[in-house]
Amino acid sequence: MSDDESFDLPACLVRVRDRDQAAARELVDHLYPLVIRIVRSHLPRRVQEEDLAQEVFMKMFARLDQYQGTVPLTHWVSRIAVTTCIDHLRAQKRRPEFRWADLSETEATVIEQAATVEGDVAPDEAIAARELVDKLLGQLRPDDQMVLRLLDLEQLSVAEVSERTGWNVSLVKVRAFRARRKLRKLFETLERKEAS
Repeated sequence: MSDDESFDLPACLVRVRDRDQAAARELVDHLYPLVIRIVRSHLPRRVQEEDLAQEVFMKMFARLDQYQGTVPLTHWVSRIAVTTCIDHLRAQKRRPEFRWADLSETEATVIEQAATVEGDVAPDEAIAARELVDKLLGQLRPDDQMVLRLLDLEQLSVAEVSERTGWNVSLVKVRAFRARRKLRKLFETLERKEAS
């Protein structure tokens, strides 16, 4: 989000509601860094980040009359962005279970090392590890993917995830527990298939 102290958010919102196009552009410019960061961290496969960011802004403008100012605008827009990403994840066809053969050579090496060695993944294998995590997460339901991405990849607190998603703290904890258990089962299944 812009640190520009000269940006007057309340005045800009009034102008946007009065259909001032210049004010709308200012608001988009002000919120773009926040929206694109959320979109990039929750980007569904086969969706362009700029298209998804544009959809978030379209939803924001369409619902701007509903914004009451009881929460900061950034929280309200964050919730729209997260929900939009979840909706896209839900709309994607569920990919069938993948096999060991679906992994790249480097991803397979990462799994073998994770199963046998304690410690960090070598820097040259970090990209493969990230791709593997994305593949495993892709097998989970969209809400499960979202909670793990927010908590474990972005390292947000449970309270921050609750604020961003609108889920209560208990629901965030339960979803995270169940999603981690499902992810562990997927990983174990993949390892068993490789061993056989």
